[in-house]
Amino acid sequence: MKKFRHEYKYYITQADYEILSKKLSVLLKKDQNSTSENGYLIRSLYFDNLSDTDLLQKNNGVFRRKKFRIRIYNHLSDIIKLEKKSRQGEYILKTSVPITLHEYELLQRWEYEFLLEKKGDLYQEFYAYLQGEYMRPRVIVDYIRDAYIANVSDVRITFDKELSVITNSIDIFDKNNSSEEVLTYPLMIMEVKFNEFLPTYIRQIIQMDAHTRSAISKYVLCRMDSIQYHGI
Repeated sequence: MKKFRHEYKYYITQADYEILSKKLSVLLKKDQNSTSENGYLIRSLYFDNLSDTDLLQKNNGVFRRKKFRIRIYNHLSDIIKLEKKSRQGEYILKTSVPITLHEYELLQRWEYEFLLEKKGDLYQEFYAYLQGEYMRPRVIVDYIRDAYIANVSDVRITFDKELSVITNSIDIFDKNNSSEEVLTYPLMIMEVKFNEFLPTYIRQIIQMDAHTRSAISKYVLCRMDSIQYHGI
């Protein structure tokens, strides 16, 4: 049974990142998705209902909230994940199930009855939200992630760079996608995730007290940018 995890988020600079990543690389492993020293691309298609409930709940600081998304890595279609991210204050719980490229294409055409035939609670829950709350694809979020992991307490330290919003499509495989950056260089986001505790040696490396925690949501940043410039 999955448990809620701690999640802390910080805005940092490129200079901070260069120092911290060098220190972490000595003691921690790189995430298996990494394709280069720079990291790997994450692309997520986020859903919300017609009233933008998830967006408004985040902006209003609602204690318990959730987001649904479809996620791919490095522009590839071999791994496509349907995910739900639940939050209670600073604690998060991410559940994830695979879908095929064909199933993703069905969702793009708003044909989602197949979800009822699949085994797994998340498929059924997503169907219920699509059907009952009229959830719709809202925005595609892109960024480059450099991630470091430790076996103890399932620690993940991630640096998310080049946060961008896709401006002309809600299809994550559209080859004509264009994007614009949402965070101005040299800003990026550091996330610290762990289960029961964060080991002292990692806490000392990343110097948590030297950075100011922020209630950062990549979905909100990109969605607000999309609304401001494109009205969607």
